[in-house]
Amino acid sequence: MRFGIDLGGTKIELIALDAAGRAVLRRRVATPQGDYEGTLAAIKALVTSAEAELAVAATLGFGTPGALSTATGRIKNANSTCLNDKPLKDNLEALLQREIRIANDANCFVLSEAADGAAAGSSVVFGMILGTGVGGGIVVNGQILEGANRIAGEWGHNPLPQPEAIDLPLPSCYCGRAGCVETYLSGPGLSADHARQTGTPLSAAEIVSLAEGGDGACAQATLERYERRLARSLAGVINLIDPDVIVLGGGLSNVARLYDNVPRLWHEWVFSDAVATKLVPPRHGDSSGVRGAAWLWPA
Repeated sequence: MRFGIDLGGTKIELIALDAAGRAVLRRRVATPQGDYEGTLAAIKALVTSAEAELAVAATLGFGTPGALSTATGRIKNANSTCLNDKPLKDNLEALLQREIRIANDANCFVLSEAADGAAAGSSVVFGMILGTGVGGGIVVNGQILEGANRIAGEWGHNPLPQPEAIDLPLPSCYCGRAGCVETYLSGPGLSADHARQTGTPLSAAEIVSLAEGGDGACAQATLERYERRLARSLAGVINLIDPDVIVLGGGLSNVARLYDNVPRLWHEWVFSDAVATKLVPPRHGDSSGVRGAAWLWPA
């Protein structure tokens, strides 16, 4: 039995997969906000309860924000800041009394979709999360590509390519830089762009609803800017790793128009006479991350 645990900013989710990859149990609890020790305790309680219910001792894979530093072995780059500079892997192994495997949550997402999801059977897959933040991951021949610094696929903190007049001034990012892809393409980034251009604060969901309902020219314009920025950013990914499939995740992956409009636009910046890369929604929805954490252990 394989357990996957997704350590999110608002919830901790556990899934149990059998040998065939079928989910046999799912549990979810709220993440103790800003409380590292409380987070460890919540994880232990989830695992202990699930193993008792299923009468198994499972392998454990964890998806987390950020990544393990190659220099210190501690978590770095997590937007759940209470995890940063903490020896999470060591603490969990001591607490749970076994080896665990841990990977960035975007890597877990793309591993799930490459294993038995929307990109199953593809050689090179790029997966990205368009949610509160923007993350990315790469799977090649069924294996996560982590990179020398364990930041492969972290395109959210690349600068937006070829900023246009409407993109200026470059928004500040929590990472200390300005003009990161994340500041434009995350849910909060979409909302902030709409407010800058219209003076009206709306959530990303409200903007999408207005545009799709044909009830807002301003909302429509905001989504058109978003699509153009996403197309430019993904063109850079295609030029660099030439993936067979790009899978979208996160709340904005539910915007159906992206799958038609963005591939139509990205031709302008892709260095090829034709683009065979497919842009697809996730098969497993918001379960992909936790499923991918379980897939860190082979069947």
